[in-house]
Amino acid sequence: MREQERFNAMMEDGIALRRYIAAEMAPLAFRCVDLCERALRGGGKLFFCGNGGSAADAQHLATELLVRLRSRVERPSWPAIALTLDPAALTAGGNDYGFEDVFARPLSGLGQKGDVLFGITTSGRSPNVIKALQVARGMGIGTIGFLGGDGGGAAPLCDIALIVPSSETMRVQEAHISLGHAILELLEDRLIAQ
Repeated sequence: MREQERFNAMMEDGIALRRYIAAEMAPLAFRCVDLCERALRGGGKLFFCGNGGSAADAQHLATELLVRLRSRVERPSWPAIALTLDPAALTAGGNDYGFEDVFARPLSGLGQKGDVLFGITTSGRSPNVIKALQVARGMGIGTIGFLGGDGGGAAPLCDIALIVPSSETMRVQEAHISLGHAILELLEDRLIAQ
């Protein structure tokens, strides 16, 4: 396959996934907005976690709330925490408790009932994201999964599972960030409308 054809195929795959999301996932996205709005209006926080590129997505989405999503919208900072941000906590948790606990351990200390956790895993099988979702469930923290493939072991631990039906990591990540931006933009619209 020539490079131009390959490039076009990549773009078309991403477009097809976004069309699927638009056609099939809007009700789930609106439920995510509802859950996050209740948390923030009730004094809660939003947490995000993931590995690798999904760790970067966790940081990206948390920052959109903590700092700014849209440059034309002036609004307060909202409490959003990426559990991937602290190298000291991540390495201490990995060393002292194991890599499976690097998100669950800080969540158990920072989270409270009524908060929301976004678990981001392109396979749905990341042990540390699954463990964080389990801990969140036990604490009364709402759980949202940005997942891929068939949702893996993470799906049943999510109050709302947004499963991108692809096993191509890059395409799943692209869809996750599109979903995240759409959910946060709708959330911002609601919160600033008051």
